[in-house]
Amino acid sequence: MKKTVVLLLLSMFFLQRGLAQDLEMYQRKVYVAKADSLPYRILYPENFDPAKKYPLVMVLHGAGERGNNNESQLVYGATLFLEPQNRQQYPAIVVFPQCPKDSYWSNVNIVTDENGKRSFHYLQKSGEPTKAMKSLLGLLNELEKSGSVDKKQLYIGGLSMGGMGTFELLRRKPKKFAAAFPICGGGHPDGAKKYAKRVPLWVFHGEVDGVVPVEKSEVMVEAVQKAGGNVKFTVYPGVNHNSWDYAFKEPELLPWLFSHKK
Repeated sequence: MKKTVVLLLLSMFFLQRGLAQDLEMYQRKVYVAKADSLPYRILYPENFDPAKKYPLVMVLHGAGERGNNNESQLVYGATLFLEPQNRQQYPAIVVFPQCPKDSYWSNVNIVTDENGKRSFHYLQKSGEPTKAMKSLLGLLNELEKSGSVDKKQLYIGGLSMGGMGTFELLRRKPKKFAAAFPICGGGHPDGAKKYAKRVPLWVFHGEVDGVVPVEKSEVMVEAVQKAGGNVKFTVYPGVNHNSWDYAFKEPELLPWLFSHKK
């Protein structure tokens, strides 16, 4: 029995060590603009040729992964793009930026009542982007100017806070992206008409999400449909806030994503 436990612990150790080494394939970089900075990790395609142009996938993490260690943002979704088959079939530049602890991707006012229940109020007409969103827009612009990005294949997605950031980024840059995948997020429905007919979406949410209610995605899907947009909507029965665990395992996610071009 002891021998079995020891072998199990050893296998878990080497598995985690191997995973950590794989994640180091994402190069550490920092976007700097005046007094603001945004850490990010970037994965280049195998046999990367700077003279060629590649699709760009940007993935926005949730509130729990905020900080400045330039590591936490890789906890969810990063291994999907490291799978050998995916790297071979979909050579792309993949970027995971990290939101500062004191900021948020989207302009949303989160109110917690006396019972601990949170409500989300998306400030569509608030004007200036958050500090994190402003840096994100700058990073995106810098990556486009690198000369290695195919501007017809820019993709954006994210989970929870990152799903909210995805909807806001689409509203701020409705002509930029070829497809998007918001996971357990939300946004202001009035903004949907700006991008609905331009950007195909695949929206994911857990049916019993206790952090960001599924209604937040339902509202956005309805708004996109009403505006004449192309949207897929997947709700996972009995799943709470961790719907990203299921979304990133969808066998059709990458084929669907990379099938779209502007």
